[in-house]
Amino acid sequence: MLKLIFPKSLAYLCTLKMADIQTQHLSATQFDLFAGLESTQHEQIVFCQDHATGLKAIIAVHNTVLGPGLGGTRMWHYASEKDAVRDALRLSRGMTYKASVAGLNLGGAKAVIIGDPKTMKSEALMRKFGRFVENLNGKYITAEDVGTTTKDMEYVNMETDHVVGLPESMGGGGDPSPVTAYGTYMGMKASAKKAWGNDSLSGKSVAIMGIGKVGWHLCEYLHKEGAKLYVSDINDSVLQKATQEFGAIVVSSEDMIDLSVDIFAPCALGGILNDDTVGRLKCQIVAGAANNQLEDETIHGDALKAKGIVYAPDFVINAGGLINVYSEYTGYVRERALAQTEHIYTTILDIINMSDAMNINNQQAAIRHAEKRIQDMMLVHSTF
Repeated sequence: MLKLIFPKSLAYLCTLKMADIQTQHLSATQFDLFAGLESTQHEQIVFCQDHATGLKAIIAVHNTVLGPGLGGTRMWHYASEKDAVRDALRLSRGMTYKASVAGLNLGGAKAVIIGDPKTMKSEALMRKFGRFVENLNGKYITAEDVGTTTKDMEYVNMETDHVVGLPESMGGGGDPSPVTAYGTYMGMKASAKKAWGNDSLSGKSVAIMGIGKVGWHLCEYLHKEGAKLYVSDINDSVLQKATQEFGAIVVSSEDMIDLSVDIFAPCALGGILNDDTVGRLKCQIVAGAANNQLEDETIHGDALKAKGIVYAPDFVINAGGLINVYSEYTGYVRERALAQTEHIYTTILDIINMSDAMNINNQQAAIRHAEKRIQDMMLVHSTF
């Protein structure tokens, strides 16, 4: 008799619900993995391991009704395998909604590689990961994300064609972060239109938490329009550069939550809007590029609405990067990608209006907007 033994570190998947993915409360007592997938509505989760290269990765495919699942590969030194799985599940679900709201013919997926990208990444590791991507036969298309680069995608491309975000020299769109920042900027202006009746950001104070690639380009747009910038980051050199180029004021990440500013822009990792932070916010708008900003979509989305804070749903406002790589997937034209990214402005306004009309929070309105398109397309695809 064949006996299947699942590692204990994966056992908690059995009881996963969406609320569990958004919090730390995950059970590790049963082995009913398919019940877990049923509750999160993921189609497929692939665990990738290679002893020779040190690769440990998770590919999560959430939904492919609209098309193949596209999502970047994040490499991060996770505290536990549980954290890595949770990140993959949350991020892949967000990609489904992001593609849908942006009007793209793509599904949602995401990959995470467990490890420190500064010390553990190698050509061999990325190429081995590319082979795992190839084994999915086009169901998953990968791209760069936190901890990976366009060079890494070149290595992945040596083993599979199912990769975007390649350098412009190879016919790709290059680094998508400028387009992600542009979409975030447009969504911020739409939020300003709702909050103040006009979309000018001149003279507005904006606290940007995380000035990596996307955050930096966002600073450029805001500085050009005349906004006053407060910045935080773990990289001291980039903070110093921001003070020199933008006149930005450096603030610690912890103190930034308590700043009295017009706009708070989370542009680092997710979960920043939680029980501890939402009550401390002293802003009128939250609009940033980070994924999964709300620790709990209902509780903290409702809390922002109750405070009268205009929240720009993360998977809507940060869709520019996905739009950029989708343009690469269909034949890259930068101008077309930027033009489509501009539509984030009207989409944010539509979602805010829907939220007001239905008396639900903005995140819930954005999810309903995304799910409706997916349901509509299921009807279209019901026959050959």
